[in-house]
Amino acid sequence: MGASGPDQIVTMESFDDLASYWLKPCSPLKWDCIFVLPPWLKVWWREFGSTTDSYLCAVRQRDTIIGVAPLLIKGGEASFMGDADLCDCLDFVISPGSENDFFNILLDDLREKGISLLSLRPLRPDSTVLTHLVDIAEVRRYKVSCRVEDVSLEMDLPPTWEEYLRILNRKQRHEVRRKLRRLQETGEVNYRIIKDIETVADAIDLFLKLFRKSREDKAIFMTTNRESFFRSLAKSMAQAHILRLGILELDAKPVAAIMFFDCNDTIYLYNSGYDNHYTSLSVGLISKILCIKYSIERGRRKFDFLKGTEKYKYHLGGKEIPLHDCQIVLK
Repeated sequence: MGASGPDQIVTMESFDDLASYWLKPCSPLKWDCIFVLPPWLKVWWREFGSTTDSYLCAVRQRDTIIGVAPLLIKGGEASFMGDADLCDCLDFVISPGSENDFFNILLDDLREKGISLLSLRPLRPDSTVLTHLVDIAEVRRYKVSCRVEDVSLEMDLPPTWEEYLRILNRKQRHEVRRKLRRLQETGEVNYRIIKDIETVADAIDLFLKLFRKSREDKAIFMTTNRESFFRSLAKSMAQAHILRLGILELDAKPVAAIMFFDCNDTIYLYNSGYDNHYTSLSVGLISKILCIKYSIERGRRKFDFLKGTEKYKYHLGGKEIPLHDCQIVLK
């Protein structure tokens, strides 16, 4: 524990503690970033956290938690718990209006513990790091360096499918309709959503099989450790009622699958795979189109394609969001 005053303390927390704060009704904490939800952090730490020390803390002010810092410590450097390969954006969890107190207390505690560098990435422009911490660090005369390192794509969803199609340009609207019609003319098409914990284990087997089958680089990406992470994450997020697996079937045969998350009125398209024997039918793209349709029908407000500049994201209406890397020297 590190103290910043009689009514201000930093306490080390467990993942179960964080889960209780997250699930607490009317919690003032703002859990906007899906990649720092307690079930996600717990799985990531179990699979990949063995080479670092955890600095999973809560900042308290007069016994009230005003924020959570999910950090790792290695030597004199602190970084977010998670990594850019599996976590598309990261951030602190703070009660709105408490950012100034939270960051000043946190920075004091980190310096007391001998931390000389904060290395924070990937960051959305609306992250608390870029909207608050950078200014606070500069006032304290720390050296701050931020740069754009990648982009994510997202779009606001209209109320109806027909309105969505009108958002697309004429060429892309025609292509969406043509590809859907062509697949329907080839055989019986079924798109089903799996979200119940009882059926997730079999569905994740199918997802991983199609993921590896779709492209050689995806097969290489899916190492033993990452497969274990995907399996554990699916189970954990299904238990939290956030996981969705979209399975596209042609004549009852699974030909494409999507792993996505439904949280905060937003659909997060995490990853996908397809049977490359059906490439000519664009089953990978169609599975994403049907996921967008599913999202609209359930009244979701935003569709987040997440990190990466694949062309289909632009064709389906995605707009770029820059992702930043921020380095803060605490001296």
